[in-house]
Amino acid sequence: MGPGDTQFERVLWNTAAIGIVLIACVVAFAAIDAGQVILAPVFLAVTIGLMFGPLADRLEKRGVPSSLSAGIVVILLIVLLALGITLFAVPLSQWVERIPVIWDRLREQAMALREPLSAVATLQDQIQEIIGGTATMSVAVESGNPVTDIAFQAPALGAQVLVFLVSLYFFLATRHQIRVGVLSMCFTRRMRWRTAHVFRDVETKVSRFLFSVTIINFCVGVAVTLAMWAAGMPSPVLWGALATMVNYIPYVAQAVMVTVLFVVAMGTQDDLVHVLLPVGLYLIISFSEGQLITPQVLGRTLTLNPFLVFLSIGFWIWVWGPVGGLVAVPSLLMLTSFLDHVLPRGVDREAPIPARVRARVVREAGEEIAARRREEEEERQAEEAEEAVVEKPSRRRPGAGKGTSAPAAS
Repeated sequence: MGPGDTQFERVLWNTAAIGIVLIACVVAFAAIDAGQVILAPVFLAVTIGLMFGPLADRLEKRGVPSSLSAGIVVILLIVLLALGITLFAVPLSQWVERIPVIWDRLREQAMALREPLSAVATLQDQIQEIIGGTATMSVAVESGNPVTDIAFQAPALGAQVLVFLVSLYFFLATRHQIRVGVLSMCFTRRMRWRTAHVFRDVETKVSRFLFSVTIINFCVGVAVTLAMWAAGMPSPVLWGALATMVNYIPYVAQAVMVTVLFVVAMGTQDDLVHVLLPVGLYLIISFSEGQLITPQVLGRTLTLNPFLVFLSIGFWIWVWGPVGGLVAVPSLLMLTSFLDHVLPRGVDREAPIPARVRARVVREAGEEIAARRREEEEERQAEEAEEAVVEKPSRRRPGAGKGTSAPAAS
């Protein structure tokens, strides 16, 4: 665009730029969707690696090689996952045996609702007679074998778990080399400075967020276990463990837990009070955690816009399913950290700045100014040296170019 461009040309240029950005977003979305089998476990491994990065750093400071520290972290994660699966396996095996009993109980509860439903059906028939329309509804039920589906999905699931573990190991073992390699591609000092701060903020925020959320979720699981035990729900440890696992996905966790507790209570409890009591207790615990505990623990630096969190969760679950729900909030933290340094929003004049932060900012600004002055001085000296070489006057010896022959004697 030039200064002589018309208004129509400017609008056309801006429209073309917006179109290119939209096309790039569509292509990126298609690539993310097509590469789900590989990209989902790799991105999850990077997220978990950022969480366990400080632990690996502490091991390396004690003299442990980076390859060995990465292996220790991966083994620790495998042990934790095995303990979680064991914690779920025993209660789930008991509930699998009780499924027919619960199903019969739910059918009995549904029979009690037959009269209201028949009244609604009669009203619908009367409305159709008045309107004069005839409508039929057909229901098609497809039979499937869950064992066959699991058998077909097991190899793909095992391959994704293997990709996740291998990616986690190599990311933890080579994360410093990755950072140095990215910084070496930055040509200016300002770009290197901003890139280094992006790496630092991403690792700090994601690790702090995941560790804090893990501790909060464990406390929520303990509270839900005690509440379900007090409400008379069978297998209270199972519901506490389930609340701990699903609480990593905000908003979705509450809907899943309320549905599961209501269905189980309908199949195991006798009266309406005992059916609604577990759901009410869980909602009280969830509300207290989401509105009181989590904002106090995470603080302002990790507090995100709830609407952006909801959009991120909806998008990633739509693209990658449950794995997308796990990486939704960490990916949003990474994006906000990147934008904060690429597009700095300035300093809030009303917010007090700590003395330590102010001193660090002043020191870094002074170093940047000194570096700029050194670069300008070096450029000026180089230009002066070049001009001196080009414009150097040619020095001639005395008497050069003049006749020196003496007249001959007669």
